[in-house]
Amino acid sequence: MTQVSDIPPGSPAIATSGLVRTFDGVPAVDGIDLQVPAGCFFGFLGPNGAGKSTTIRMLTGLLRITAGRAFILGHDVEKEALRIKRLIGVVPEDLPLFEGLKAAEHLAFVGRMHGLDRDVIASRSRELLEMMDLAGQDKLVADFSHGMRKKLALAAALIHGPQVLFLDEPFEGIDAVASRHIRGLLEDLTARGVTIFLTSHILEIVERLCTHVGVIHRGRLVAQGPRAELGAGRTLEDIFLELVDADGEAPPPTLSWLA
Repeated sequence: MTQVSDIPPGSPAIATSGLVRTFDGVPAVDGIDLQVPAGCFFGFLGPNGAGKSTTIRMLTGLLRITAGRAFILGHDVEKEALRIKRLIGVVPEDLPLFEGLKAAEHLAFVGRMHGLDRDVIASRSRELLEMMDLAGQDKLVADFSHGMRKKLALAAALIHGPQVLFLDEPFEGIDAVASRHIRGLLEDLTARGVTIFLTSHILEIVERLCTHVGVIHRGRLVAQGPRAELGAGRTLEDIFLELVDADGEAPPPTLSWLA
């Protein structure tokens, strides 16, 4: 379903320069310079409120950039927004799905919005629903479990064959079986040359899947690079905690009234 990107070899799939987003004058993202190589599986990590989702929303055109620039496959995010939307797929954390449709109807609607013809939509929908273990589902999206909704959102993000896929917490709240299905699909996509930009609090999944990692803390990028070079011989959890835990080896908090 996917196509190989036509950007020059060695060029990043995602690049930002001094990217800033403020809310009421307070920076949520504070001048980050990202370089995400084409075809890599990039894990974007940070504590709650660090700026991960804000960054994704700017990169995908859902939130206006306050300052700086961002590029997807060489295209300016602000100046070429429509063209970029044809090249990317997005699974946001809040999963805005059409509650009154069934799974196949939802994919058909999304496919039409991308300008796909009916035969292509039907063929890709069958493949995606089978892959996501959603084939034959006859109930409305409103009645789907959280895991089913995650898988449908991913199918909708893939139906037009994106070159870059943005995933905001795709494994949160889903069971082990759904997680395994999604992991296998994502690994297959990167093998085909799709660039994946993932945020997740589940460090074990990032450790297993991602070839490259970036860490954001208090709106600033504190580390990025190939996973193999980012603290070789150490776990991702150790690296992450060292970068974002200002208290270092501080003892865990206790409740005095339980002592």
